[in-house]
Amino acid sequence: MRPSFQTHPFVQLFLARFREFVRTPEAVFWSYVFPLVMMVALGLAFRSGDEPEVSIAVVAGAAGDQLAAVLEKQGGFQVMRAEAESCRTAMRSGKVDVVVQLHETDGTTFHFDETRPGGRAARNAVNDVLQREAGRQDPLSTTDVTATEPGGRYIDFLVPGLIGVGLMGGGVWGVGYAIVDMRIRRVLRRMLGTPMKKHHFIGAMMGSRLVFMIPEIIVILILSRLLFGVVSHGGYAAVGVIVSLGALELACIGLVIASRAKTIESAAGLMNLIMVPMWVGSGIFFSAERFPDLAQPLIRLLPLTPVISALRMVMQEAAGLTDVLPQLLVMGTWTVVAFVSAIRIFRWD
Repeated sequence: MRPSFQTHPFVQLFLARFREFVRTPEAVFWSYVFPLVMMVALGLAFRSGDEPEVSIAVVAGAAGDQLAAVLEKQGGFQVMRAEAESCRTAMRSGKVDVVVQLHETDGTTFHFDETRPGGRAARNAVNDVLQREAGRQDPLSTTDVTATEPGGRYIDFLVPGLIGVGLMGGGVWGVGYAIVDMRIRRVLRRMLGTPMKKHHFIGAMMGSRLVFMIPEIIVILILSRLLFGVVSHGGYAAVGVIVSLGALELACIGLVIASRAKTIESAAGLMNLIMVPMWVGSGIFFSAERFPDLAQPLIRLLPLTPVISALRMVMQEAAGLTDVLPQLLVMGTWTVVAFVSAIRIFRWD
């Protein structure tokens, strides 16, 4: 006698996983609240509006005091005056972007860190003020136009990355941790004694994870639209396809991790081994194109990279699904390889 829909193993496992998730506050927080907090915090930090002040340390002295007065009058600079060693200490600790020292006969010396964001920009900003005060006249007139329309701001760049973070956390941690926890509590061993098949269990775990991710992504898209005016120039149908395939891909990877792990420590180590390269290299907070050309092929093969890349192409560049086929192909390949591997190596105990 075949089981009815309500008593089918897949349905019962799906409902059990759903109840377990909603009754776990920490799981709800990391899946829903954390990505939203990140979006709001970073969106406010990098919102359009007042230009952040450039932090300057000026070495004390007659010429330094005069320069500090000029910079403070100019506006846009946060000026600190101190002795040379104190100024360099402030730069090392990240309190200022550049140290400026004026000499009586040898001109001006700038101390800044090339590798620190804002260091060279701060140096150029101070140098521009100095040159103008000295009587420089620019032969060409210029006009600055700041990017304020939806699609060209940092928050528009950031939201696809945060969607990717949510998918990665929900897939790798949501599936992997749950299965390992069930193995530790001997739940999987008890399931082995039932007529349930392996693919029923795996399908229910992945299906429930996909259902959890849908409202998470919808909430992020709605709040980013209401709070910051973030829109998808390529429409939301393409976003839905990318998110669905990306969620499936990352859930399969979480499944592979949990197929053999018997302790939380071993699972956490494997998850970090997989997730940290994606956190760093997949372009969540900055473009992955900043890495050297030698590293680009490896970066493009990371599971999260095509997800974020495809989302940004659709949301920012109005690309269609045909334009992101290479990314979809990489995602599909990861999904198939990971799922087949998980089926082959999965163990109940």
